[in-house]
Amino acid sequence: MGSLNLKLEPVDLSHHINVKSKSRHPSPLKDIIKFMAYDGMISLAGGSGAGNRQLIQLAKELTEQVHAPLCEYECLLHPGNTNAWSKVVGLLCEDDDFVIVEEFTYPSAQALWIPLGIKAAPVSADAEGILATSLRELLENWDENATGGRRPRVLYLVPVGSNPTGISISAHRRKEIYAVATEFDLVIVEDDPYYFLQYPGYSPQGVDQPFKLKSTEEFLNSLTPSFLSIDTQGRVIRLESFSKTLFPGLRLGYFVANPLFTERLLRATEVETQDPAGLSQAFTLALFQQWGDDGYLTWLQKLQFQYKTRRDWLISAFYDQFTVVPAAESPVPTAQGYVACLEDKRSAKLLAIFSFTDPEAGMFVWSKFYFDDVPRFIELEGQALEDPEQAFAQELWEAMISERVLLTPGSYYHAWQGPDKMSTKARGADPRSAYFRFSFATPTREQIYEGVKRVSKVTSRFWKETI
Repeated sequence: MGSLNLKLEPVDLSHHINVKSKSRHPSPLKDIIKFMAYDGMISLAGGSGAGNRQLIQLAKELTEQVHAPLCEYECLLHPGNTNAWSKVVGLLCEDDDFVIVEEFTYPSAQALWIPLGIKAAPVSADAEGILATSLRELLENWDENATGGRRPRVLYLVPVGSNPTGISISAHRRKEIYAVATEFDLVIVEDDPYYFLQYPGYSPQGVDQPFKLKSTEEFLNSLTPSFLSIDTQGRVIRLESFSKTLFPGLRLGYFVANPLFTERLLRATEVETQDPAGLSQAFTLALFQQWGDDGYLTWLQKLQFQYKTRRDWLISAFYDQFTVVPAAESPVPTAQGYVACLEDKRSAKLLAIFSFTDPEAGMFVWSKFYFDDVPRFIELEGQALEDPEQAFAQELWEAMISERVLLTPGSYYHAWQGPDKMSTKARGADPRSAYFRFSFATPTREQIYEGVKRVSKVTSRFWKETI
């Protein structure tokens, strides 16, 4: 490790480190690693838990080029963002704490802390990301007696191409969120594996357009500034990943964070995972030495274009198989984005099947299905079930599987608020609706079109008594 000369010194955030992390001592075998930095030193003692020093230096150079942090920071390698988030939870959270998350969040991010008694404090979002006003309201009105826990001190976000919603937090919204974080003393964990997969919005004229290489400066200027780039107090922990930009099995990334935090994260790394796999480090280092930073950024532009192309295929398939209209002109004008409808041939009435927003990053389209016009749902609703929405969503999902098309149920992404808040009604979610996630990461164009055609077939069948 070793810090670059940066402008601002972080504020004291030591009170955020939990009891377990404060009690960690350096591994005796790793404590001598500092001597490896001496000029001419020949080590016969082993390796460093921090990872390859050349690769760490490359990570710092890339961080400077892309994010230009305002605060002093360190970089520390980790074996993928899921493990990195686990270490951050082990750094900041006590048992039975609350963590602020998006209304729909990555299930593996929750699965690791549910056994610790930790619960989610979800914040609603719009097309620009979580609402700073809702975040402020949550914190201002936090009642420790009613919730059974202290006010949350950690905000976990996937700010670009969020999994599952595909939402990217706008630059303006980030500033609003950061202002709330400083006021209420939050640590922002910026889990950002899709950062470089940002692309323009969907346009029918843009489908099948050839790739055009931008200059490095133009490419970087097209990316939304990260939370790290606006952090003036050292309260952002950024999780970077090569797994989504090189290949998933690499299991390699790095923390960018306040040195106070990376020192404690290193202590955890020394005894929990050691540094990432040597083969992954060697491969990545060799690639960077051959490509250079600009070569890597050129690769990212091409990768970005591939995901934009696949996004275009999926949305084009929606237009091909459904009547897609802006939400304001649809049967559900309160929806966000666009609504995919089927037409009642007898009345020419449009029936809302699902709404979606056009993702401008990542690899997912998040869809909200509407059940108001579905006879089978109305039948289930009349049976006084605890959660007719989930019961029908399950039937719909199983019907899609029977047609050999697989979507991810939205229930997988519900923020965990405890066993008493699992049903649609208990969560305060919108009635007569449920969510599904489309992924366009791996299928071919033909598979995407055929898959959406099968979704249309299944939904037509469930709405058949109306259409």
